Amino acid sequence: MNKVLWVMVPAEITLVVCLLAGVDVPAPVVWTAEAVVLTLVAIEAALVRRHYRAARLAGAARRDALARAVEAAVPATARRLLVNEARGVTSLVRWVARRRHGVREGDLAAAYTGPQTAMMYGLLFVSVVETVALAMLIPWPLVHMILLVLDVYGVLMVLALHAACVTRPHVVGADGSLRIRWGALFDMPIGSGQITSVRVERRYPDGSLIKIDEPGGTLDLIVGGQTTVRVDLTEPVEFVRPMGGRGTATAVRFHADDPAALVARFTRLRKTLTEAPGVAADEDGITSGVA
Repeated sequence: MNKVLWVMVPAEITLVVCLLAGVDVPAPVVWTAEAVVLTLVAIEAALVRRHYRAARLAGAARRDALARAVEAAVPATARRLLVNEARGVTSLVRWVARRRHGVREGDLAAAYTGPQTAMMYGLLFVSVVETVALAMLIPWPLVHMILLVLDVYGVLMVLALHAACVTRPHVVGADGSLRIRWGALFDMPIGSGQITSVRVERRYPDGSLIKIDEPGGTLDLIVGGQTTVRVDLTEPVEFVRPMGGRGTATAVRFHADDPAALVARFTRLRKTLTEAPGVAADEDGITSGVA
């Protein structure tokens, strides 16, 4: 069912856009597509209803029962994908309005988009050029419209991805907490009491966005092939991967465009907020001995 949804949702969106644009889509194609979609909707509705009734019989409230039913019936990957795309679209609105998500008064917002901005705009430029080139080369209206929809969707997602990274920065909370993020795809809150030390540490690890050396080990959140800040933790802290997988880490390395400012702010806050003895900060902004 999960794989079918991955294919059918984009196909249905493409078909609707083609019809709205006036493309002459053969009637059998429309009937077949709608029959498949209605069948999938009916199957999902039946599954949701069955799980909802089971939850209600177990004593759950209506809202909790519905939440459990949706969680049980709809694949986790599909739910996560829809949530990520919705957050990306709302980030576009925040970007235009110059508003940031999750930054309160007294917090420090730490940007991290520096190493990837040129790549994002380069990808956007290539996508636009591809869209224009295909529009000029493809003579068949139906194929042309399908590819146009996919290309415009791709351009929108690239913009949404960059907007999410701009409007969802890392946050040093006024209470000494940290919130480490990458757009709408990664969000790891760390309480003040869970942090042993924060220091500037520039590294150039290999790998994708998220990399962990071993379960419960050091997590790397890589931006532009680099990390600049290291956070050591008092205990394993849970994090959620972009598609819903979970893990734990006892240390986190991530990138900030101005790591020295982030570490200095954290150190000042820790000095101000911590009353327990044995807390100190050295010249490099390393805090240690946190109770």
